[in-house]
Amino acid sequence: MPETPSRRAVLVSAASAGAALLAHAAPAPPDQHTTRPKLKVAIFSKHLQFVQGEDLAQAAASLGFDAVDITVRKGGHVDPVRVRQDLPPLVAILRRHALDVPMITTDIVDADTPHAEDVLATMADLGIHRYRWGGLTYAPGQPYPAQLDRMKPRIARLAALNSRYRACAMYHTHSGRNLVGASIWDLYILLKDYDPAAVAVNFDIGHAVIEGGLGGWINSFRITGPRLRGIAVKDFVWAQEPGHNWNPQWVPLGQGMVPFAEFFAMVAAANFDGPVQVHFEYPLSEQPEEVYPAMKRDLAQLRRYLAQAKL
Repeated sequence: MPETPSRRAVLVSAASAGAALLAHAAPAPPDQHTTRPKLKVAIFSKHLQFVQGEDLAQAAASLGFDAVDITVRKGGHVDPVRVRQDLPPLVAILRRHALDVPMITTDIVDADTPHAEDVLATMADLGIHRYRWGGLTYAPGQPYPAQLDRMKPRIARLAALNSRYRACAMYHTHSGRNLVGASIWDLYILLKDYDPAAVAVNFDIGHAVIEGGLGGWINSFRITGPRLRGIAVKDFVWAQEPGHNWNPQWVPLGQGMVPFAEFFAMVAAANFDGPVQVHFEYPLSEQPEEVYPAMKRDLAQLRRYLAQAKL
């Protein structure tokens, strides 16, 4: 007659089997020393408008950028009229040079913008899922709440179009009068009811500090929350010409008023993983021997800020 196993032996055996199963099924604890992927830094191709195609790719790569934000707009590297013909070969050239194309910049304001669907369809074919949009304005003298309410159906149609092509429209924040998105809180009101994978924000820290220099930019960044999909970087100082008002004047990175160290610490805490775009709005020559050293200097300064924030 076979020996019957004891109750203790059965329990021990079951416990061992259960532990083995859990060990196999449960994920390993996170490695505290694992670092997040480094953020990719893109050059806004507007600033390399004087080179095209292969020369554009060589310039961006030799300067040390990881990616290119291509202008797909009138007067840009790709005209929207020819987006289906001209964007694919340009993207192929950039990728051959190991440059990413995480986004493009467009003239799209809403779903009715000419060639908007052609742009989105071409992006989808190329595996590009983010683009810059914007351009909504307020009519002076009319109540803002009513204007925002009238804009919401336009946002809804654009969000639906983006969802069809798995595209995310990142509204670029500018500073100035009568501009939707200058304060950024209005973008929260406009976008909060829609999928952030379809309509989101491209946060321009330079313009945000112009609009909210002491603490408003912090509030603006925080209200953006899960809609933060891209970051644009530039620096400025306030300057006054004799007999004129004070105005922002663009300067090289690190020479102005933008608190980059504090900002990128906040970016790191937000677990941001989108493209960082460098803009060169201060006066630059179009001669490569003069403009390229300035671009390299700003890129090196940006990478110091990113390294400090472990980004």
